[in-house]
Amino acid sequence: MKKKHLIIFIIIGYLSILMAESSKYYTVDEYLNKYPTEVKISNTFKKIIKNPSLALQNTNQKILKIVMVYPGNQISDYWRRSKESFEKRLKELNISYVLMDFFTEPGHEIDVQAQQIRKALKHDTDYLIFTLDANKHSRFIERIMAYKSTKIILQNITTPLKKWSDKQAFLYVGFDHYIGSKMLADYYIKKSSNEGNYAVLYGTKGYVSFMRGKKFVHYLKQHSKLKLVAEYYTNMNKEKSRLATLDILENNPNLKFIYACTTDISLGIIQALKEKNLLGKIMVNGWGGGSEELKAIENKTLDVTVMRMNDDNGVAMAEAIKLVLLNKEKEVPKIYSGSFKLVEKNIAKKLLEEYKKTAFRYSGV
Repeated sequence: MKKKHLIIFIIIGYLSILMAESSKYYTVDEYLNKYPTEVKISNTFKKIIKNPSLALQNTNQKILKIVMVYPGNQISDYWRRSKESFEKRLKELNISYVLMDFFTEPGHEIDVQAQQIRKALKHDTDYLIFTLDANKHSRFIERIMAYKSTKIILQNITTPLKKWSDKQAFLYVGFDHYIGSKMLADYYIKKSSNEGNYAVLYGTKGYVSFMRGKKFVHYLKQHSKLKLVAEYYTNMNKEKSRLATLDILENNPNLKFIYACTTDISLGIIQALKEKNLLGKIMVNGWGGGSEELKAIENKTLDVTVMRMNDDNGVAMAEAIKLVLLNKEKEVPKIYSGSFKLVEKNIAKKLLEEYKKTAFRYSGV
């Protein structure tokens, strides 16, 4: 087979996989188009999130049982800050609750997560806050949805599954991965003058790597002349990311940038670039804009990140629960997707401090 034909078949195969994976989910816009009544609900809810809290007056409410299963054992502080903002807003709203929380490594310990969830359901849980990354997660969630008394909040995902049709989770909440990745893609297109080679380091094989990574690559194929020359899965591990970067650099000396799908990955890339005396010569991004990334931005070791207005998703979960207690569940949108700010290493200190105060208004600057 001629090389040209082989390349065509590879591209067709890649696009087929991308389309098949994409077809599993509604994008935010697709969902709003399919359910137009959600538009007004969503806009009203967003205003609630930005406004100061209004406490419930009824102090005789039952004590809610909430279980949180988070892949929070990582350098990124997204999950810790989400928990903190969620609890502080609940307290401001005068909502009585008990919280059981379980933290695991991202993309791993799925059997452990299953055990924790089974344990949670035995305690007549009112709300289960979980995520959806691996395929096994969707099977867990389908079983849990059979427990009609337990409402499921899926965090770090803003794209409802099509196969669940009208029987969706109670709330999808987070910061849309594809929107953030497009912001970074446009940044790199501009900074690279729309040409050159690049590499990608994914996390684990699953939803987040697909939405942040594979769709980033697809976007660049459609909108630039940039050429992908290497890609690795790192399991969101800093050391694996460092080693993968060293391997990439050995085989691809002329890179414009290395795209990182998570905080831990970006820090591993930075370490490798330092070792090779290439920091500042090859661009690298963060993803999320947590504390460690912002330190790297201020130290000018990280070129750019998309900074989530982090605490808004914890506030959104608390406010959704409040609406249920007020018998206004119909006013809870199916999707809450928070906003981003693009932060470059030359950002004015005053502006960055303003972003921090907004993003970390509950979890602390």
